[in-house]
Amino acid sequence: LESSAWLKGSKRQGIQQTSIKSFSEPTMPKIQDFPWTDQEIVNLASEFPTPFHLYHEQNIRETVRGLNKAFSWCPGFRNHFAVKATPNPYIMQILREEGCGTDCSSGTELILSEKMGYVGEEIMFTSNNTPVNEYKKAMELGAVINLDDISHVEFLHQKMGLPEMVSFRFNPGPGRTGNVLIGDPKEAKFGTTLAQLMEGYRLCKEYGVKRFGLHTMVVSNCLIPEELLETARMLFTLVEKINEQLGIRIEMVNLGGGIGIPYKPEEKVIDVAAVGAGVHKLYKELIEDKGFAPLRVVMECGRYITGPAGFLVSRVVHRKRIYKNYVGVDACMANLMRPGMYGAYHHISIFRDDKQHSHLPGRNGNIPDNSQDLIINPGVFDVVGGLCENNDKFAIDRELNLEPMPGDVAVIHDSGAHGHSMGFNYNGKLRSAEYLYRPDKSVVTIRRAETLDDHFGTLDFTGAQTFGSSGIACLLIKARAFVTGKNILSLAFLAGGCMAAMRLRR
Repeated sequence: LESSAWLKGSKRQGIQQTSIKSFSEPTMPKIQDFPWTDQEIVNLASEFPTPFHLYHEQNIRETVRGLNKAFSWCPGFRNHFAVKATPNPYIMQILREEGCGTDCSSGTELILSEKMGYVGEEIMFTSNNTPVNEYKKAMELGAVINLDDISHVEFLHQKMGLPEMVSFRFNPGPGRTGNVLIGDPKEAKFGTTLAQLMEGYRLCKEYGVKRFGLHTMVVSNCLIPEELLETARMLFTLVEKINEQLGIRIEMVNLGGGIGIPYKPEEKVIDVAAVGAGVHKLYKELIEDKGFAPLRVVMECGRYITGPAGFLVSRVVHRKRIYKNYVGVDACMANLMRPGMYGAYHHISIFRDDKQHSHLPGRNGNIPDNSQDLIINPGVFDVVGGLCENNDKFAIDRELNLEPMPGDVAVIHDSGAHGHSMGFNYNGKLRSAEYLYRPDKSVVTIRRAETLDDHFGTLDFTGAQTFGSSGIACLLIKARAFVTGKNILSLAFLAGGCMAAMRLRR
């Protein structure tokens, strides 16, 4: 890949050093593996209106293949892609071709999976606070229902009957620690306690359930292989405990997602081959040697699959200096919520576009010299959007590879998961388009940008105009629409009508 200007000074080298054996150079793209030259990304930003999300198809495919290879020792292994990460039909089609299933958290995600041809136990339904109609849809599709709450056993039994297979989500509470993204397990709303887990299995068995699964999700965006292996050890140990106490044989263990990506240049790519080998070793020790095989192992990685393959492409629109140096881009928190919501780091690269754009300030325009008021060093910036919210910031006190100028392209890295899908319409911001960069270098529109008609489509302006005031507001609005400004007689006629209506109302 051709090197770009933003690569200078990058420190990332090699793979994560762990106490478990490393196997191979990771297939996941790193920040310096940016797949376009400077000129190519400038051309893309000129061809497609910014901001937009851009996904690299080949990176997605190679990451899935690397994960599948790491767990090829396990018959029936499948990654159930977390649909919430990137709920786009084109992405889901790519993943289906690569052997993935889906992990759904809502009825909408179930229907999206159905529309894209996922069937039966290719779908895992892990929801919380779930309404009965969503359970009905999951059962209609034959999905694996993963219960988050023991009270839902009785709820389902009474409302619609339990399916043949039930899985439970386990929350280990003080037995494990989480992280900033998923939270302390003791504080998390997800899953069951150990006592509830055992009682849930007992009840399901009593009600005639024949097949059972086990699931947990303790950490998110984890780059430490040992933490992921500890999750496997915990679940494999529970398989034995459940069998001993209840006589239930678990046939499927879902290790959750949790495999992280290196958002920062200095972070290392996790060696997924070493993770797979580590899980295999535990499987032999705790499952095979104790007579609990065959046990199908699955995962539900989303971020790991699409995160590094996605980029939010925006353009610098303004610069401002008060007490800090601000760089304003045409994207905002509505396009990528994570930095404002979590304080999450996303790497930002500036690409020089020397073209003068007519809708932007001059590239060489003067900025007031306020050096005496600056509370940060020169060359350090806050990169911000245009929402009326002070947390609408993609970066705070960030050194950038270039001094940003109006018209330059600003690329926000690793936005391929929980980016567009967490978008919203505050301030009436319209959600951006999504594009797919294909192996043949063509670009496909996989979601068009929203329009004002889309945004206002659920509102009733006519009803609002006639609401209240006995229809006078509507009459005035019609008068304004009818009068051209030159038709004085029409104006007088309509004005008289309005006055008459007001007298009648009194």
